[in-house]
This record gives sequence, C-alpha cells and structure tokens, in this order.
Amino acid sequence: MIDDETTPISVRKPVSLEAQLENSSIDELEQRITSLRAEITLCEKSIASKRAQRAAADSVFGARSS
Repeated sequence: MIDDETTPISVRKPVSLEAQLENSSIDELEQRITSLRAEITLCEKSIASKRAQRAAADSVFGARSS
C-alpha cells in the first residue's frame, strides 16, 4: 500500500521560452508564429470593439473624466 501523503510529488519547473524555441523545429516555430498572429488579430478586434462600445457610451452619457 502506498501512502499518498508521504509520496513526493514530482514538480516540473517551467521551461523558459528560450529553451522552448531552441528545441522547436522550423515547422513548429512557423506554426507558433501563425497562432500568435491569429491571437494578436483577435486582441486587436477586441480592442476595437471595446473602443466602439466606450465611444457609444460616451456619446450617450458624456465622456468620462480621467
């Protein structure tokens, strides 16, 4: 019988970005770039949407004072 409370849990240290990139193939790096560009596009669309919502609210309620 194994006592779960005394069995050490192996904890992996996070691999640095530099190590991840060093160990990746060219194809994997190109796929990563494609994914990151898609994520950036989504972020830009979200920013544009939020700015439009803020502008609409400001036009109804007046601009916020900072």
